[in-house]
Amino acid sequence: MKNFDLPIYNSKLETKEDLQKVLRKILNPLSRYYINNYTGLHLANISASYADNIAYIEGLLRLLWGLVPYSYGGGESDLWNIYVESIKRGTDPECEEFWGQIKDFDQRIVEMSSLGFALALVPDKLWIPLSEREKNNFNKWLLQVNEHKVYECNWLLFRVIVNVGLMKVGAEYSASKIEEDLNMIENFYIGDGWYSDGRGGYSDYYVSFGIHYFSLLYAKLMEKEDIDRSSLYKKRAAKFAKDFIYWFSEDGSAIPYGRSLTYRFAQTAFWSAIVYADVDIYPLGIVKGLILRNLRWWFKKPIFDSDGKLTIGYVYPNLFMAEEYNSPGSPYWSLLSFLILCLRDNHPFWYSDEKPLPILQESLIQDKPHFIICRNRKNNNVLAFNAGNTKVSDHINAAAKYEKFVYSTAFGFSIPRGEWGINQGAFDSTLAMCESDDNIYRTKRNCIEYKICDNYVYTRWKPWNNVDVKTWLVCGSPWHIRIHVITTDRILNTAEGGFALGIEYDKEIINTDGNSILINSQYGASGIINLNGERKPKIVFPSPNTNIMYSHSSIPMLVGKLNLGIHILASAVYGNIEKTNFENFITNAPSLKIIDKKIIIYDENKNRVFELSIIE
Repeated sequence: MKNFDLPIYNSKLETKEDLQKVLRKILNPLSRYYINNYTGLHLANISASYADNIAYIEGLLRLLWGLVPYSYGGGESDLWNIYVESIKRGTDPECEEFWGQIKDFDQRIVEMSSLGFALALVPDKLWIPLSEREKNNFNKWLLQVNEHKVYECNWLLFRVIVNVGLMKVGAEYSASKIEEDLNMIENFYIGDGWYSDGRGGYSDYYVSFGIHYFSLLYAKLMEKEDIDRSSLYKKRAAKFAKDFIYWFSEDGSAIPYGRSLTYRFAQTAFWSAIVYADVDIYPLGIVKGLILRNLRWWFKKPIFDSDGKLTIGYVYPNLFMAEEYNSPGSPYWSLLSFLILCLRDNHPFWYSDEKPLPILQESLIQDKPHFIICRNRKNNNVLAFNAGNTKVSDHINAAAKYEKFVYSTAFGFSIPRGEWGINQGAFDSTLAMCESDDNIYRTKRNCIEYKICDNYVYTRWKPWNNVDVKTWLVCGSPWHIRIHVITTDRILNTAEGGFALGIEYDKEIINTDGNSILINSQYGASGIINLNGERKPKIVFPSPNTNIMYSHSSIPMLVGKLNLGIHILASAVYGNIEKTNFENFITNAPSLKIIDKKIIIYDENKNRVFELSIIE
């Protein structure tokens, strides 16, 4: 998939001036999409789970996450004339373009936070130009945030930032709401720098660009007024950074996991906040490299449309992987990463030489997100072996976004396109099962129990009440082992997928020997070998646009049938961004034996490398 010939794709990314130019290239194409006397931004004719008029407000206000740092750091922009006009009209209840009275759990609460941020940093752009009447209207409109319920997750911090902004300009605000919301956030702290996004929630990118990012904004803005919390938030961020750095590959990519991946380069928003809030955890050159490599990686991908607008999707435009709350303006949450433009021209960040990642462990347990992270420096592939979550989420495609066995910077993951069969299901990095006569497959949606050990993760899950699955993932790269002990009172068809590999049709090379299958393409190699159980290899070409990295993909699979009873399935799974020939694939594969109620795994040289008691 090729990029459109847009200026953004040819941008250098080395200096502050380069980043300022890139931001202008992102914002400038949007000038013709302002509507309703500049009180909204209408970017496309698709809808989210809230009214379209609210989506127009979202599109308008999300741009402030880039424009505010740009201006605070010395950049000049005529866009402020538009925003002053939008504030005057949007917050005037007597104006036709009034943004309206908000209600509980209103999307406008999220977008108000950018206005609080602007009030705190650039009041000369958005507050001082207003008349007293206009300031009063603006103040009252923002104060609505204190009168309504918000989701008890990262949303609490949006209300905090609104009140901080009002406080900074001497307007009416609620100190009690700030205190109440920050106290509630404490209930989400689970230790070692990690939060869950709400009580019992996931630990995904919302920890970085939701909770930590806004906590660090607070820490910086309130470092004199709230010394204790400011210090605490910085210390927690420093701890989190030691784990979060493992999510990034040497090439700038980051592990795609969880929801809201359409926010794309917000993946590095946390690192920008680290520098902005003066958190000293890594040398500035390392943090600079993290941010710039990630931005470069993204700006080589076709994430903008032909008019220069950011699209919904991940590596390419893709509505199938979108959330119900993704409107056309939602992807501009990515601009959180431009917080570093707040830094003055003489800040040492800009003069630090960009550094590569520090030396990191090849394997690291991260028990808070329930991962073992494996890194393969030779092929720029970072893998998150996932034990899974006990909570069942109702987010769209939650099973694909949170419950795959492995998440990879190189191969991404796939989401189902439909419910009928394995082509529509696109079951990469998972085990899918269906009753033998219905062709509607189930995968792991959540787990009953899990355990994370030195070199494997264990999870127990039940796709039906009378089907019990115990899964062990023995971690490694480019090879890993999967073992399943399945107790079933149903006759089932099974399909287990390896990594989804991007392809160009008729150019992939497929090898199979009746027990294994290997696919090679210009994007690398993906394969799977049956080590135990009666299964046959099969290549699946899932429906287009199911993989978040590649619009056309293939998945090597093992398929079989289970009768009533207890079954042991085992496989060796291979993934590499470099091609490999079939002979080497077979020769270098690990092997497995079941001896005395134990599973023993051997490497390619027949050395015993792992032993596991799994049979009761």
